Amino acid sequence: MGPRRVMIVDDEKGIREALKQVLEYEEIEVQACASGHEAIRVYPDFKPHLVFLDVKMEGMDGLETLKRVRALDPEAQVVMISGHGTIQTAVEATQLGAYDFLEKPLDTDRILLTLRNALQHVVLVNENVRLKQEVRAQYEIVGSSKAIRHVIGLIEKVAPTPARVLITGENGTGKELVARAIHALNPRASGPFIEVNCAAIPTELIESELFGHMKGSFTGAFADRAGKFELADGGTLFLDEIGDMSLSAQAKVLRALQEGVISRVGSGKALPVDVRVIAATNKHLGAEIEEGRFREDLLYRLNVVPIHVPPLRERRGDIPQLITHFTNELTQRGGLSAKEFDDAAVERLTAHDWPGNIRELKNAVERLLILASGPSVTQQDVERIVGKGEGGRGKGSSVGTGGSAAAWLRAATFEEFKQAAERAFLIAKLQEHDWNVSETARTLQMPRSNLYKKIERYGLARSGDGAVS
Repeated sequence: MGPRRVMIVDDEKGIREALKQVLEYEEIEVQACASGHEAIRVYPDFKPHLVFLDVKMEGMDGLETLKRVRALDPEAQVVMISGHGTIQTAVEATQLGAYDFLEKPLDTDRILLTLRNALQHVVLVNENVRLKQEVRAQYEIVGSSKAIRHVIGLIEKVAPTPARVLITGENGTGKELVARAIHALNPRASGPFIEVNCAAIPTELIESELFGHMKGSFTGAFADRAGKFELADGGTLFLDEIGDMSLSAQAKVLRALQEGVISRVGSGKALPVDVRVIAATNKHLGAEIEEGRFREDLLYRLNVVPIHVPPLRERRGDIPQLITHFTNELTQRGGLSAKEFDDAAVERLTAHDWPGNIRELKNAVERLLILASGPSVTQQDVERIVGKGEGGRGKGSSVGTGGSAAAWLRAATFEEFKQAAERAFLIAKLQEHDWNVSETARTLQMPRSNLYKKIERYGLARSGDGAVS
């Protein structure tokens, strides 16, 4: 925290000198003021960690001075001193933001105890602010493209409301970032943010995970356990990959949204919950409804405000900013050595299709920072370590239009690999049949409606030269 600074404000010279002597013995830098006006004048320059402020003073009294100090600095730590303290005065001072209240004659031990507690509180407040800044940086939505500015605009509109949001987009596009941003800008921000990855939990356990269970309700239930809905009470529940949730769990989620109550597995007791639900999926839920795998009534409940997060290939202009952001994050908090990306390297990275989207780009930046041999990352480093793919700009893409299996192997997860392979396969077949959807569907033995949904899902479109735009 550096040198500790304390301000004393009292119109009695004897009190000022006595307090100053005690504090300076503790190696504290002291600024003594004889009036509230003087304190207000020097406060901004001195920036004390703690203020000892007398209640009864000539001119501006202590309570008025406290108001003005807190107006200057809402985080100011102020200990009030009174020679004739009353409960009413103490209450009023506390309401105005005073940290503590001491009565004269001042006891040295009590002064030092209050000092230590107050300064420790300052340290905790500063640490809390620092951690919040780190969290905000970690979940910052980076970019200035029209596509991402549209997403940010929707977040700013919907976040302060209680409306439910359905976030759609491919894997790795940043759907969790959007959910956290909505939570952070909501009155529930001080409440919990609980995330459930529905795709990562076995079907037989998803209901227990969401709604909790009672001891003995199934094999392995050795104790009562609260579910995610209960844990998120008063906050936000983020249901990621909700398209993978079982139909029986969907029915219970629907009830929770309709009635505001849940029941633990093995219990008939209804528990009220106050939860804002944000859902996300990389699936086309309309197609899932047609296939009987998703409830239409649940979709209507969840999809009050839809937010689609675009894939990285549709916001290539943001890639240079993302490279800078990830480089700063990985070097400042990840402990990697700082390296500049030269213009040719950035251009080469911008040209990639990135089927794994932002997650894949971050992995690539980290790999380059670790493995690039020189003081900066060059185009040759990118080609050697990441690959030579030119992206989906009509030149052909190592991932997007069929390319090498090695490019697909850069996918972060098996699901991303499958999506990249399916996208490349569909593009190749559509080009083979001159983008005749009916003929392509017949050849693939696929219903034409399904092929149209996949074309929409992957954002495929034919440009003038027959390539993907």
